[in-house]
Amino acid sequence: MKALKTDAEVQKLVDSYGNWFQNGCENRAGNAARMTKELYPYTSTFSPIRVNRLTIKNRVVMAPMGNLMMCEEGGRPNEKMIQYFLARAKGGVGLITSGLIPISDGVDPTVTEIGNKVMMPRISPSRTLMSGWRDLAQGCHAYGSRFFIQLTPGLGRVGPPTCLVQQKKFPKSASFNRNFYIPELPCMRLSDHGLKKIIKNAGQASADAKACLIDGVYLHGHEGYLLEQMTNPAFNRRKLGKYADWQRFGIDMVNEIRDRVGPNYPIMYRIDLSLALNETYGETMDEVASLKKFKNGRSIQDTLDYMDNLVKAGVDIFDVDLGCYDNWWLPHPPAGMPAGCFIDVSKIVKDHFAEKKILSNAGVEVPVVAVGKLGYPDVAERAIREGYCDMVMLGRPLLADADWCNKAYAGEVEKICPCIGCQEGCVNEFVEGGHIQCAVNARTGFEEIIPENPVPAQNPKKIGVIGAGPAGIVFAVNAAKRGHTVELIERGGKVGGKVLPGSVPAIKFDFANYLEWLNNELKAAEAMPGFTLKLNTAATDDWLKAQNYDSIVFAMGTKNACPPIPGIDKVKTVQAVDLLANPELMGDAKNIVVAGGGVVGCETAYWLNYEYGKNVKVVEMLPNFMQGCCTANRAHLLYYMKKAGIELYNCSRVTSFEKGKVNFTQNVSKGAPDPYITWRPLLPENIPNPMAKKMGPQTKDITLSADLVVLAMGGRPDDALYLEALRTNAAPELFNIGDSFAGGRVLEANRAAFRLAQSI
Repeated sequence: MKALKTDAEVQKLVDSYGNWFQNGCENRAGNAARMTKELYPYTSTFSPIRVNRLTIKNRVVMAPMGNLMMCEEGGRPNEKMIQYFLARAKGGVGLITSGLIPISDGVDPTVTEIGNKVMMPRISPSRTLMSGWRDLAQGCHAYGSRFFIQLTPGLGRVGPPTCLVQQKKFPKSASFNRNFYIPELPCMRLSDHGLKKIIKNAGQASADAKACLIDGVYLHGHEGYLLEQMTNPAFNRRKLGKYADWQRFGIDMVNEIRDRVGPNYPIMYRIDLSLALNETYGETMDEVASLKKFKNGRSIQDTLDYMDNLVKAGVDIFDVDLGCYDNWWLPHPPAGMPAGCFIDVSKIVKDHFAEKKILSNAGVEVPVVAVGKLGYPDVAERAIREGYCDMVMLGRPLLADADWCNKAYAGEVEKICPCIGCQEGCVNEFVEGGHIQCAVNARTGFEEIIPENPVPAQNPKKIGVIGAGPAGIVFAVNAAKRGHTVELIERGGKVGGKVLPGSVPAIKFDFANYLEWLNNELKAAEAMPGFTLKLNTAATDDWLKAQNYDSIVFAMGTKNACPPIPGIDKVKTVQAVDLLANPELMGDAKNIVVAGGGVVGCETAYWLNYEYGKNVKVVEMLPNFMQGCCTANRAHLLYYMKKAGIELYNCSRVTSFEKGKVNFTQNVSKGAPDPYITWRPLLPENIPNPMAKKMGPQTKDITLSADLVVLAMGGRPDDALYLEALRTNAAPELFNIGDSFAGGRVLEANRAAFRLAQSI
């Protein structure tokens, strides 16, 4: 069998993304990072830079985060989208980029819905679309920010396969490639005629962008979308026609754009240095039908040669990363990835351009933008100062805090609300049919309806808040800002709720930053005359009634589930959250079984193995581990758990315990999914896969040795006190929010807390 083509530099990076925290050297790229200001003032980050003939006021680029459901059904940007971007412009960002804007109408059926409606904004072909873009561009200019529009030639094999059901059309690609979401579904080969039409559309969209006062165009050529499908031999295996040359389509597109917009209009290109598929999956590339045709991806040198030719054609600036949909945690680095995970990638390109003395057609250096978890001001500044890149691209950090730039420039780093890397609001909302949001910033995606500054309360109230987790803290602080008298009651001695144990694993350093931010918010609130924090105070119904509150807000989180499984008293057990809070509870246990394969169970298993060297096995009742978790976060954990030898048992029901043993029954039929699959996602529950295998009745009884059983079986809302207060009329107004309303995620808890605080 022919050896796989790999790049040593890429292999080293891919291998490092599971155990990076074992190398020490915290608060630098490649490791954990904190929201510190050791390098303040940030003279490199906040210095101007030239792109073609355009001057950008600082080195911060807002990443293209996707603007699905932020437009009218015909594609014109709506007020939601405009205000979302203007908030970041006002926040001080130098260059803002839109999410992907398709230019493949009539060619790629995955970019339209029934009735020719669209989820993503458009700029062409109708002039009726242009007014929204003009308003957006001019709004950004009012704050001194530049705005580029990101154009995508299409989605191709990574587009939603619903087009087959809704439009009776197969998705299309560069060659006969399998669809990413349903690999059994083929994508048809695009004709040269269709490809030429897309190129013409790119020219027209660019001309329209220039007419709309947009400052530049930005081609979406990475991650395995259609432009990369055409410009990467992994996906483009055409043997005939002009586009059998895998560089030709991209170069022709840049030439067409340059012809339409002239020599001085900036063109940006997003590219991955490598798909990193061979480096990720190794021999599996020969074993999996949906991967085996993709082995011949661009090498680093191939990509650099292509970038040289793109510059000759007219590209002025690049941002560069790694990976594609099939290893989604690379181009969408989740919580578990290290800070500044791709600055070595940008350095390769920057050094190449310097060595070859490559200049743009405007006679200036071609800036290289670094991407990948750079939302820590010291890390971002160091990357630019030390020559790893010319600019830094921030996506999720600017969703978490639209004022990131203003706060960093002013040295108020401790006030920056950090991204926690969950990707529940910024990515998963798309999958589930929503628009962009943020777990830690309830205004994101709602800027058009939620005011930037809270409206003072007309009738200030005395409010009791029960529970100082994220929901309780966010509500209490924001209600106090509006002038209410607020008492935040916490039965324990520390604030943070489930964030406290959740921030313990090294891979959860972003959560630790969030915990610190919550504490900073509380410190600021305690300076307000109407705010009080009461720790070690257990609220009861009688106590609450005696306080004479006008309103009581319950945010008490969840109670850990502990099913009555036979023999549970015969084994040593501990709840996952208790073990995280008190690692000494594991004692000298070597063989540990985690019962429950949700996010908490898998993160705990990862922590036990990678940080304590334990032999860990995880048992999950559902067919899939971490069901409902964002694909990137889920796949990152699964991939590196497999690499570490952590055994995963899905479709498994624990039946009993014995001394030192866990007994369970596992479905072993052919339809039971392989728990380690990371090269395709889980479909939303409301989207059936007609080609999915059905599970049969075949089962097998299994017994595992266990010195310790870690229970991670979820929890149920801790709403008993709320229900009792409701029964006894403990106050005129009662509210139940966060996990005590519906055990879930920071996203829902924060959103409910913030909105209630704005309206109470």
